[in-house]
Amino acid sequence: QVQVVESGGGLVQAGGSLRLSCVASGSIVSVVAMGWYRQAPGNQRDLVATITSGGNTNYAASVKGQFTISRDNAANTVYLQMNSLKPEDTAVYYCNAAVVVTGTYRPNDYWGQGTQVTVSS
Repeated sequence: QVQVVESGGGLVQAGGSLRLSCVASGSIVSVVAMGWYRQAPGNQRDLVATITSGGNTNYAASVKGQFTISRDNAANTVYLQMNSLKPEDTAVYYCNAAVVVTGTYRPNDYWGQGTQVTVSS
């Protein structure tokens, strides 16, 4: 019913920047919130940043001032601008969308397949 697709990952040197994008599509009535999570090898999946349809944002302490989340509500798209990247930012980055689908009234979570971000030292 809902597809979530990330793009924009890749290999970058420390200190560089990347911009991730994520689009939600399908039988969507509304997208309540969207966000980014990341998972490094051997670690759990952790919150990076979230943004509501009203523009309220929440960041992990480790990325505040370094990453910026933004959203295009009309396009059901969320972005993550990542600056001053460090090797410890290396992870698979997953997009999450809390979506109300056609015929329902409560949001459900949908996940993308993930995009690899690798920061070399």
